[in-house]
Parts: sequence; structure tokens; C-alpha cells
Amino acid sequence: MTDILSYADALKILGCKQTRLAKIAEFAATVALTGWATAGVGRPATGLLDLRSDVVRHTEDAVRRTTGRTRGGNRFSRTRRLAAAHAAIIVSAYFEALGEARLPVKLEQLDHVRHAGSGPAESFAVLAQSVLLAPLPMPEPHRPYAETRQAVRGVYERMTRALTAYARGLPVWAELSAGDRTRLPILLDDGPAAQALRIYDEDYRLLSLDSPEFGMWSLVTEAQPLGAGLSRVARLLAELAPPRVGDRPMIHLVRLAATALDQPLMAGGTAPEDVTLPLLGEGYISPRCRVAEMTREATPAARSWWAGQRGLPDAEAFLVGHLTSLGATQAPLVVLGEPGSGKSKLTEVLAARLAGSEFLPIRVELGDVMAESTVPSQTVISQIDQGLRNVLGEEVRFEDLIGAGDGALPVVMLDGFDELIQAVGAARYDYLEQIREFQIGQYRAGRPVAVIVTGRTVVADQVRFPEGVLALQLQPFEEDQVRRWLDIWDQTNRAVLARHDRTPLAAEVALTQGELATQPLLLLLLALYDATGNTVRRDGAPIGRAQLYESLIRDFAQREVAKDATAGGLPPARLRALVDRELVQLGVVALSMFARGRPVATEAALDRDLAALCGQARDPGGGVNWARRATRRFFFVHRTETGPADDRVRCYEFLHPTFGEFLVGWLAVYAVRELVRRHELTESELAAAPAQDIDDDLLHAVISFSCLAERGPTVGFAVELMAALPAELRTQAAGLLGTLLRESLHERRRRSFTGFEPARHPVTRRLAAYSANLTLLYAAASGEPVRVSRLLRDPDHLTRWTSYAHLWRSQLGDDGWAGLLAALPARRVSEGGERDILLGGAGPEPAGLSWWFDHRPPQKATVLRHRTRALAERPYLLSADTDLLADLLGGEGEPALVLRPSGEVTSAARLVSELLAGEAVSAGQRVALYLDAIAAVTAPNTPGNGRLLGLIAHAVTMDGGELPFADRGRILSELLHGGTDHAQLRPLVESMIAERFESWESLVQAGIPEDVLRKIHSP
Repeated sequence: MTDILSYADALKILGCKQTRLAKIAEFAATVALTGWATAGVGRPATGLLDLRSDVVRHTEDAVRRTTGRTRGGNRFSRTRRLAAAHAAIIVSAYFEALGEARLPVKLEQLDHVRHAGSGPAESFAVLAQSVLLAPLPMPEPHRPYAETRQAVRGVYERMTRALTAYARGLPVWAELSAGDRTRLPILLDDGPAAQALRIYDEDYRLLSLDSPEFGMWSLVTEAQPLGAGLSRVARLLAELAPPRVGDRPMIHLVRLAATALDQPLMAGGTAPEDVTLPLLGEGYISPRCRVAEMTREATPAARSWWAGQRGLPDAEAFLVGHLTSLGATQAPLVVLGEPGSGKSKLTEVLAARLAGSEFLPIRVELGDVMAESTVPSQTVISQIDQGLRNVLGEEVRFEDLIGAGDGALPVVMLDGFDELIQAVGAARYDYLEQIREFQIGQYRAGRPVAVIVTGRTVVADQVRFPEGVLALQLQPFEEDQVRRWLDIWDQTNRAVLARHDRTPLAAEVALTQGELATQPLLLLLLALYDATGNTVRRDGAPIGRAQLYESLIRDFAQREVAKDATAGGLPPARLRALVDRELVQLGVVALSMFARGRPVATEAALDRDLAALCGQARDPGGGVNWARRATRRFFFVHRTETGPADDRVRCYEFLHPTFGEFLVGWLAVYAVRELVRRHELTESELAAAPAQDIDDDLLHAVISFSCLAERGPTVGFAVELMAALPAELRTQAAGLLGTLLRESLHERRRRSFTGFEPARHPVTRRLAAYSANLTLLYAAASGEPVRVSRLLRDPDHLTRWTSYAHLWRSQLGDDGWAGLLAALPARRVSEGGERDILLGGAGPEPAGLSWWFDHRPPQKATVLRHRTRALAERPYLLSADTDLLADLLGGEGEPALVLRPSGEVTSAARLVSELLAGEAVSAGQRVALYLDAIAAVTAPNTPGNGRLLGLIAHAVTMDGGELPFADRGRILSELLHGGTDHAQLRPLVESMIAERFESWESLVQAGIPEDVLRKIHSP
């Protein structure tokens, strides 16, 4: 529940400035700030009866008789007046009920002005503080009215306690009988508080009738019939205020840019032949969502966490309620969803619905902008300015736009923060906090701004959510939504398809495809795929996601190739080769973007990259526009122009990132197929083929710039495509990939495709990407768990594997490394006394193809903890300490046994392993585990205790702010007294200082002995 206004704040907003009530509020604030001794001299001669009379009368005048004022002014001023009116009726209802209460003492006897002395007056000042200055709850569109009412009940209980304390300080209290002294607090609670709630209910209802938006500030619990294009948003907003007219030309441009409802559902490219795409305003089905208020314990990247959050019966009413509330201007609304769930389309449709209202929608595609400032508020403004320039084609400053808006409330929609994170990495973990700081700064400057941010659910743990921020998760389509969308598809395409003896995709057929029918983008692709010949109905069996993408793109390419006059009568093999060439060129377009870490590439960059990889097909005459040649046939590649009008730059992007992710995975598998084909042409014996004789130039060019696991869907597509290859081909591919991996870090003197360089990386980065991707593809080709000893064929395979892991960790960045951890589940095994590592085997992570698509990379803030946990779960990864831990856990020899306080007998190494694995849930459990582990490790005859203490110090450092500050101080002291090396403790101390942004002295105040700090701080 958000506490926003106090009653004193409401007085100012509603225009109560010179009345006696305002003076009481001002006096109470002074007492709260300076104390009674300073403020009490000039106290007003006002008592409880005057306070009650003024509150009731002012509410009557300023709210009930003048609620029509909420229809005047601009959007934000009306919102503030409604919020103030709500605060007023809360307090007024209590004082009305107080006048009607049957108490053992008359209300006049509780008025301190009838009694001499400063004691009662001081008690009255405290009472006035509780009534007039305390924050009051506000209704919120993600909470039912019952929760708001319960919070108001809490306010009345607080006021009753303050009134009882005030009464105890009056002389009349001594005159009451012992029974009346007991009954008075009970009667105040049962009488005024209960009656005040009934009065509040009626006042709330009347306020809702007079101001429709106020009724939407509480969660609408009635589900509405399915709608399209957020049409109810426009209707509800039209009921709140008439459309705006007379805006300045600049505002008209912005509003015009937002009107996309009459564009195809996938605008920007040429519509596929023989089908008609529904218009956005008709084909976008209003979503169903879950809503949550973020806390420190929230895990928004996990599906299981969202399953326990509140569903929104009416998402459109929620959006209207949110945008018309005060909360919208004080923190961003974060919209999360799976790839293809409709996040971007939501912002497009919402912007169009807001364009004709008292809001000013500004939509910014974050993948197309860059941060140009280190100042948080300036970063967001810079991104908005760039977004306006990209849309309008001219320089328009955000501040100028606000000034020209004449009171229209800006709604900034920052679409795709996942693309921003993928592009710039860990530096954006505080991005949502930067947005909130920007909003607060604008609010204080009198220029309130609402902000909506969208992103993929899987990266929600790579940003830090400010406490209390609201997040929505778009839910997959349910059966009625699938049927409604396919009804629209049927109406749009029945006549078109009938001319070719085909029918639109039926709901019964689509629903047999499971997940493919529940995501809007995949449902559209399924309908397009079926439109080519009712393929889905004919085959019947479920198809994979990669198969759907490949079949759809290949069908379009094949039809385009068949149009070419020279293609008539081509044999199937030649036709397939021409289609493959089209897909390769598209794959290079996607790879060019993937390697650069951006979803957009300029035409000049694509021309260079395509010519470098596909140049052998260049026309003798030259002058080929490779970017247009590669993209002109496909509706899902969008061509745009950005930059100032006199210096426009043509760019290309996929209409949805998943197209690019699929094509990168497809191109990698195609390069593997080419690897096998070219090797067969040499007629070499596979078993004796040296790496220098294997023509891996194309494969090297494709997979040596970025790790495929940086994007979960990319590696998932590659795995599914590899699994679809014939078994014999996969066996050959695995042999060649293994040979290449074993020689991947050695110099290769001659290479083709050296002109292909979409990103300039150090040699070590390219070696890391190449070897990591070879490992991923080898595991996918094998189709079963792979032993590292078999893969590397080295007598000291564990040492060599560790060297690979160090290279990957140091060069692939957080996204590449975290993706690799997720994509290569592994565990240590032992057979016949020989240790080995099993890749792809059953372990702590889930297995199966679906997991490759749905894995959750670790949170940026806890990547290091993920690595630490890996020491216990996958000890092949990084350091020599892993061997120590493995030996202590499962090696030969007797482990050092210890007795825990719980009575459990265990080993020191087992405790450290449990600690690193993060099994304890609560902070209290982890603190106890730390102390047990330290005691166990420091016990006599514990092998390797110094290094184990170092692991404990590393683990507590990684726990960061999740452990209470004082508890970390206790652990720090125990580690030092246990003999931990001072240098190992320094990161822990520095992290604690960084958290508080203070100094070494602040740690002493937190309870850490000063002598401990001196020892750590000393050289």
C-alpha cells in the first residue's frame, strides 16, 4: 500500500491556506520539527471540538460540494485534487463518527482548552500530528478496494490510540471511574472507528460516481469480455476528459507518430503473398496479466514466482487507473513477458490510444538509443531525445516538448530494456533506479512524467527493482484468446485463401500445437505457416519452434526464388541450394547484429558484412546493394531511416528479436553442415583428419565473435536444429567439432573470410568464443552426455578443461559466461578411480530441449555467487580450490568430522559445500551456517582449513546486502580470529563500505572491533 499524502498535504492541494485548520496543521508540524519547548509559546487557542468542526466543515465544502472542480485543469492537477479529496474523506469520516459516538464522557470534556496548563496542550499537539501529518493510504489499481479499506481501518486505529493518549493527559481522566477508564479506549475503537469505515465507504462511492477515474484507482475485479486493440482504454479515457484540441504543431507530430492502429499487425515489411495481416487495432488482443509489487525477496525472472502473484481481471482498466494515479509519476511500471508475448505491441497500441487524450505518449525503442550521460536523470532524457529524433526525423528536446504540451501528461514508454542490457552489459543493473530518479526530479520540478518500461522476463534478474515498483507480466494466451485471434484471422483471410482452395487455421488445429498457440507472435507465425497449404492441419503432429521458423522462412524464400525466370524447371537440389543462399544471407544480417550486440545494423555495415561472407556470389559488374538484396524478399525485416533530416541513415532490424536469434542459430548449424560437406569432398579419413586439413573457415567466421549462449533462444534454436539432422551427419559433425576444439587455441596460418569483422575483438576474445561455441555444438551433435576426457583426449584433461574455462570466464563477459553455465550443465563423475566431468548429464539443473529455450540466467548482482555455487555443484569450472573441495567431499582418506549445534555430525568440507551451494533460504539460516562452517573449519586437524576459510570469506562477500550488516560484522570477526588471511577479508570489508557509501569508521559503529579493522587495513 502506497502512502502518498497526509491531511495537511490535502489542505494545501484543495486550497485551504488561511483557515484555522491550516494553522493547526502548521503548528503541529512545527512541534514535530522543533519540539514543544520552542513551538509551544505561540500555540493557537484551538481544541478538539474546533478541530473536529473544521475538518468536517472543510471536507463538506472542499470535497462534497465542489467535486466538480476535479473536471477542470490538466490531467495531473485533477489527479492531485482527487488524491487530496480521498485523504480528506478519510479524516473527516473519523471525526463525523466521533461526534456520533456514545462515550462515558462528553466530547466537550475532552477539549484541552477548558483546562489550564501546558501538559494538555502538548498532548493535543501530538494528537494533531497523528491526525493531520501522518501519511494516508491511497487506493491503487493493482489492489482490491478491500485492501484499501483495511489500510484505512489501520489509520482509524492509530487515531484512536492517539485520542486515548490525549484523553489520559486531561484532568477529566482522573474523574472517571476505573470501569470507564477501561471502557473508553474500547468504545473509541469499536464505535468511531467502525462507524467511520461506514461513512468512508459512502464517501468513497460518491467520489467514484462524480469522478470516474477515481473508481478505477482500485483493482477492478470483474473480468471484461475480450477486446481488441485496447479499445476500452480509449473509451475509458474519453469518459474522463474530452479529446484535446489546439495543441502546438510539435505536439501534433508526436501524436501523429503514435497512431499505428491502422498499420498491419507486423508493420514495416512487405506482407506475405496470399495472406492479409490484420490491422494492429483489430488483431492485437487485450492481454491478461499478473501484477506484483517488488520487494527484496521478489524473483521476477522465475515463472514459479509469478504463478503466485495476483491476476488482473481487467488489464485495460488497470492501465487507465495506473496512468491517472499519483503513483504513475513517481516510479516506473515495468511490463515483462516472454519473447513474442506482445510487449512492444502493447506500447504501440497504448500509445495510439493515448494519442487523442490528455496524455502525451512518447515511445522509445531502447535498442536504437545509447546512454550519453553518466548522470542518471540525464541518461533517461538523452534516450528520450534520441527516441524523438528517430521517430520525428528532427531534433526535438524533451523539455521543449513538455513546455509545448500545455498540461498534457507525458507517458514515456521505454521499450526493450533487455536489448539495452544485452548491448551494454552489467553497467545497467541500476537502470530502473535511474528512471525513478528521473521521475522524482521531474515531479519536484513541476513536470510530472509517467514511465512504462518493457523487457523480457528472463532478464528481469539482471536489473535491480526499486522497492515498491509495480511489475506486470503478460500471460500466455488462454483458449478463448486463441479462438478470438483466429476468428479475426479468419475474417481477414477467408476470401483471400479461398481463391487458392485453402482455409484459415482453425482453433481446434492450432490448440493441438501447445505452446506455439499461446504466444501471440508464434500464433501469427503458425497461421502464416499453415496458410501456405494448410500444412499444420495436414501434418497434424506438433512441430518444434525451430521447425516452425525454418519452414516459414524457407517457404517464403522458395516462392520468391521460384518467381525468378531463371529458376523454372530447376532440380530440387539446385532449388534447395538457392533457398539456402537466401537463408544464409539473412543469417549474416542477423549475425551482423548479434556480434555487435545491437538489434539494428546500418545499411553500410550490412553491405560490408554480406560482401565479406557471401561475396563469392557477387555479380561480375559489382555495385551490389547487399543489404537490400538479402532483405527485400522478407516481410519480417524492417527497413528504417534514422538521424537528422539532412543526414538520414538507413538501418535494418527484425520485426521481432526472435527472428534474428533463430537465424544466428540456423547459420551456425548450416556452417556445421558445410563443415561436414567440405570434409567429405576431400575424401579424408575422419579418424585421421588433422585440424589443419579441415576447412572450418566459414564456421570460424560465424561463431568466433560471440558466444551463442549469450542469448538463450539462440543456443536453443541451434540445439533443436542439430537434433533434427540425420544421425550419421551428427556423428560426423561431432568428430570434426571435437578435432577442431582440441586445436582451437593454436595458430591457423591461413583463413578465408578475413574481411568479415562486424566487431573488432581481441584475439583472445575470438578464441574464447570459437572454442566455447565448438563445445556447445559438439554437445548438441552428440545428443547424449559427453565426457570431457573423450572430448579433449588429453592425459591431463581436467587441467586442460580448467584452462578453457578460465579463458571463457575472462573473455566472454557476464552474459556469455552466465549463458555458458546454463547451457552446459555438468557434474564431476568418478569411474575406476579416474575423475572426469560429464557435460549435459543429469545434475542440479533441469534437462531437456524446452529448458534451452526457457533457462534463467543468473542475476547480474549475483553472477559471482553463481560462480561460487558452481564450486560445489560443478567443480570443473575455475580454480584449484575446486579440487580441494572435491577431495574433501568425496576423495579417499578420512574427512574431518564435526558436531553441529543441531546434533548433526558432518564434515567441515560438507558445511562449506552447503554454504556455497546456497541451500539455506533465510538470512538467519545462512548466518548460522556461516558460523558453523567457520567453527568446523578452524577445528584441529581439518585439512586445507586456510583455503576453506578463504572460500567462506568469498561466499560472504558475494552474499552482499542479503545478510544484515551487523551479522556480516560478526562473521568478519570470526573469520579473522579463526586465522583467515587479511587480504582475503579485504573485499568483504570494501563491499560493506561501498554498500553504506561511508568509511571505515562506520564499520566500528556497526559493531566490528576497531582492532580487527586495523589489522585488515594494514598493508
